Amino acid sequence: MLHQLSAQDAQFLYIQTPENLTHVMAVYVYDPSTAPAKKVRFKDIIDHVRSRLHISPVFKRKLYRLPFDIDHPYWVEDQHFDIEAHISHGRLPEPGDWRQFCIHVARHFSKPMDMNRPLWDMYVVEGLDRVKGYGKGSYAILTRVHHAAIDGASAAYFFTALSDMDTKGTPAIEVPASDWDYGDVPSSSDVMNRALSSNLSSPVKLANAVLKLTPTLWDAAQKNMSSDGEGGGLTVPETRFNGAVSPHKMFDAVSFDLNELKAMRTKVEGATINDVVLTICSGALRKYLMKHKELPKETLVGVAPVNARKRDGQENTPGNKITAMTVNLWTNIANPLERLEAVRNTTRETKAAKSGLSARIMTDLTQHIPGATMAGVAKILTSERFAPKMSNVFISNVPGPQMPMYMNGAKLTHQYGMAPLGNGMGLFIATPSYNGTMSFAVTTDRKIMPDIEFFRECIEAAFVQLRDAKPAVGRPKAKSTSVKKAPQPKDASVMYRRVSKTPRRTPKKKIK
Repeated sequence: MLHQLSAQDAQFLYIQTPENLTHVMAVYVYDPSTAPAKKVRFKDIIDHVRSRLHISPVFKRKLYRLPFDIDHPYWVEDQHFDIEAHISHGRLPEPGDWRQFCIHVARHFSKPMDMNRPLWDMYVVEGLDRVKGYGKGSYAILTRVHHAAIDGASAAYFFTALSDMDTKGTPAIEVPASDWDYGDVPSSSDVMNRALSSNLSSPVKLANAVLKLTPTLWDAAQKNMSSDGEGGGLTVPETRFNGAVSPHKMFDAVSFDLNELKAMRTKVEGATINDVVLTICSGALRKYLMKHKELPKETLVGVAPVNARKRDGQENTPGNKITAMTVNLWTNIANPLERLEAVRNTTRETKAAKSGLSARIMTDLTQHIPGATMAGVAKILTSERFAPKMSNVFISNVPGPQMPMYMNGAKLTHQYGMAPLGNGMGLFIATPSYNGTMSFAVTTDRKIMPDIEFFRECIEAAFVQLRDAKPAVGRPKAKSTSVKKAPQPKDASVMYRRVSKTPRRTPKKKIK
């Protein structure tokens, strides 16, 4: 059977460049003290993964890419699959502390994947004894999967299916043994017929999609063209995070108690845990840019992915089924509670799709663009010169299992995530949660943020600031039914947006 990549999956191949690698990486830290023998051998890890190859077709299928990208690629079975070619190991160099661990993780993430075999690999890192907070003998497994094969939601399922719920090896998810149809190699006639059909029908399908979406497009256009009277709307503010990226990535992270984060959302009625995450990131960005005397008067803008799968939990197939929303982060508001309230209002309005052009609409349009056209446009839009400035930061919040997970009897103690960057998008903050904790993992570029340790300190400071914030005496209680308490953008679309020229003014307070 032929398995062709969707347009959304294929776009992660088209936008890849030597500077912009489009794989994701999960960092899992294990404590072997819970294992039956109090230690886990490298061979044990290979054997465990081999026993779970049936959980996903990602393990054994590779790309079959067409000349000149005349059509989207196909998934085909790797006839020479060797699991030991995908799993390697090494040891953390001296002094073996947290900083060295971050450097080691970033260097591995920065390496290109082998695109001629299944798009995943694992790197086992030993020697973490001197990393503060890690148990003796702890090791990390750095798992990379190309974004063309998986998204955040399917990656969470992928990891859970690899894990056990106890030290005895009981699978966390019972996945019945299955012989996956990994895909056949298409014949020359299949390729040409499909490519011809796709390229001939795409203009018609694209026109039909535009016609169906015309009311929404027209509404978004009207909002983009309207103005408040002084020069029209403003674009996303220019920051250091919107510069060109290099091949050299940076990583750092910090973890917080999930119950403390949940308690923070009760400080503003109707706020969600995601609003709290955005507010902490906003506070960190504000503090960091103020330190460098680079904080814009306008609010910074963030992009947050939205899972487009059905909410019944049954849709766990690999691939990408995501949309996104742009939100004002209100970095121009000093008070953390006022900022949380403003973020709550913005996310509520954006989710309700009351303004702007949603990413889902853009996905509906791009799936009807021919492969060769999409590949050509992708090369232009990812170039340093023409990369669009759609936001200042990407923030991803993917919930994980809230119970202990194991592999080979070793307990998972920490997890972090890294994601692709691109020209014009040089900062990504991933916030996966697991077993009562949430980590804020930062992926950035060495040129853009050479002092990443300071940014981690800014995240810690923003967490403390929001945790300890108390409502001002006499401050009216936020009403969950209102979305007009805080200033709102004229348009919260993914592709184009406007920022109010007269944001709420608050007394300037020194950030401790």
